[in-house]
Amino acid sequence: MILDSLSNFNDYISLNPLFKTVAEFIQAHDLSTLPEGKHIIQGDDLFVNVTTAKGKTPAEARLETHDRMLDIQIPLSTAETMGYTPRTKLEPQPYNADNDITFYDQTSSQYLTVEPGMFAIFFPSDGHAPCISKEAEIKKIIFKVKA
Repeated sequence: MILDSLSNFNDYISLNPLFKTVAEFIQAHDLSTLPEGKHIIQGDDLFVNVTTAKGKTPAEARLETHDRMLDIQIPLSTAETMGYTPRTKLEPQPYNADNDITFYDQTSSQYLTVEPGMFAIFFPSDGHAPCISKEAEIKKIIFKVKA
């Protein structure tokens, strides 16, 4: 898991061959004006979802992991708290291959707050519970990147 300012994203491009393309996309677009929905950048290997998610309590936010993709999550409208638990500490659960997601019934062991202008990267080894906020809605961007 990585938490940092968007202005530092270029420091991480060596971690994944597609991160350079993500950095170029971020530099070329005003993320706050992207229309909601899925935007394909590089086929099934790299796309971005622009969404308005419902704010949840820590108890409502379910931990999840992904096997094929990693998430780069960027809140736009408000700060977003995200739960975190290393996958090694999670009890095995059924994997949904169609949606590349596993949900867990455990609560997060740690929490981090991601402010607008920041990003969080969650790798397949990172259990994460997004969308924790007292706000009713969170406008956010999620880059899905082939791990």
